[in-house]
Amino acid sequence: MLFSKNLDIPVKDLGGKGVPFDILKYVPEESASHYGFVPIGMKDGILEIGILDPDNIEAKDAIAFIASRMGVPYKIFLISESDFKAVLNSYKGISGEVSRALGQITAEQKKEAAEYKKGKDEVAADLLQDISAKNVSGIVEEAPITKIVAVIIQHATEGNASDIHIEPLEDKVKVRFRVDGVLYTSLFLPIAVHEAVVARIKILTNMKLDEKRKPQDGRFTARIEGRQIDFRVSTFPTFFGEKVVLRILDVDKGIKSLDQIGFTAENLKLIKEAIDRPYGLILLTGPTGSGKTTTLYAMLNEVDKEKYNVVSLEDPVEYTMHGVSQSQVRPEINYTFASGLRSILRQDPDIIMVGEIRDEPTARLAIQAALTGHLVFSTLHTNNAIAAIPRLIDMGIEPYLLAPTLTLIMAQRLVGTLCEESKRAVSMTPEIKKIIDDEFVDLPEEFKKKLPIPTQVYETQPSSTCSTGTRGRQAILELLNIDKEIQEAILKNPDEQTIKKIARSKGMLFIKEDAMLKAFSGSVAFDETLRM
Repeated sequence: MLFSKNLDIPVKDLGGKGVPFDILKYVPEESASHYGFVPIGMKDGILEIGILDPDNIEAKDAIAFIASRMGVPYKIFLISESDFKAVLNSYKGISGEVSRALGQITAEQKKEAAEYKKGKDEVAADLLQDISAKNVSGIVEEAPITKIVAVIIQHATEGNASDIHIEPLEDKVKVRFRVDGVLYTSLFLPIAVHEAVVARIKILTNMKLDEKRKPQDGRFTARIEGRQIDFRVSTFPTFFGEKVVLRILDVDKGIKSLDQIGFTAENLKLIKEAIDRPYGLILLTGPTGSGKTTTLYAMLNEVDKEKYNVVSLEDPVEYTMHGVSQSQVRPEINYTFASGLRSILRQDPDIIMVGEIRDEPTARLAIQAALTGHLVFSTLHTNNAIAAIPRLIDMGIEPYLLAPTLTLIMAQRLVGTLCEESKRAVSMTPEIKKIIDDEFVDLPEEFKKKLPIPTQVYETQPSSTCSTGTRGRQAILELLNIDKEIQEAILKNPDEQTIKKIARSKGMLFIKEDAMLKAFSGSVAFDETLRM
């Protein structure tokens, strides 16, 4: 290893090559160009930073701040100016195309932006047809705003982002991508183009262009590199202008099967038994973004849609399912979950999926549907599975109605899946063993004996091929099977602690414990389970 003169800083020669986006995301382009340093690699979990001037105190402070914010250790290398420029050019995959489009916004394009406000759009069809790399570069001469939106969308989908956030600040617009549950800043746009970008997205979704005071929702479909992608769009008024969030739904990836969700063999058996019943209420609980809808679709995918009339009421419809009559609620015209469910019950349904139980009328109708011979799937916002019972009672549902209708309640979260090449084994220390023992202390001995306690667990170790140490996410969950003893408890004393004690005696495992089991198998980092 060569060293720079008098500075004891190792020199690294990149050979004029750039670096992948997985590395670039650690340092915003704005910081890199301003301070004169760039991310150049990841080795043994350490972020390698290339710097032009090792004497630049401001640059070193900025590096320390960025690394601490990202939670990664770092090492500084001296690099040549040509290598620095080569890495900067790597950022141009997205920001370069956007910058070229911005350069075209002259007086003529400003006139075009004004036409957007009036609802005139002559290029929307181009984006809806295909946002391939070739198509995008063909659009740029016609409409720079269209180019900017298309490039953002293309790079988000290519980077396996689940969401795009376009957020106006005081003097600029921040664009962020959510990858594996974490938001990363991708680029900044001039504040002057914000309204035109928002207008472009509104045109694609048929939103009202002149409505900026109230939130709006919409969706559109595009083909990107031959794949059909659905985009669910939401606008939200903020102090500096409208924020836009696009949820990316890759139709071509298809709906997951129950086997792909991450259930244990025992839980999978209970779920399939509940789905096979002719009636009852199956509930999923968890926060927004916990994968509830994905699991609901997976369960619906298990039913015989030729034999049964399957109807869903959603907000919004995320994926289209063959054989399912899907309907989207529209509160603005008083088509709510409650009113929609009343209509569904007149459609001779066998199986009903209600996107969310939000109020007493919806809860009562769902219960009545389950009581009258229908199988009902729905979701509820609670912190755990057992809490769904007192939550429904608080809504006004009588225990004598809950007991015979509830079949199964699941609570779900999502955690990052460890990359095989980026995980490091950690021996079972007394401290780790105590954490595990304390977690399962009240589990009956007959079930405790079956726990696959390993001799080691794993932690994330970022690598050059997996910079965060995780790739993709998987479900962790707890499952409450409503048997006769639980039914009696609901009728007599439906408080959370009583039901929890009964369920625990039957071997019920909670969300944190399911995460630990997955940590034992090496698919989840053990330290991730401690944050639950």
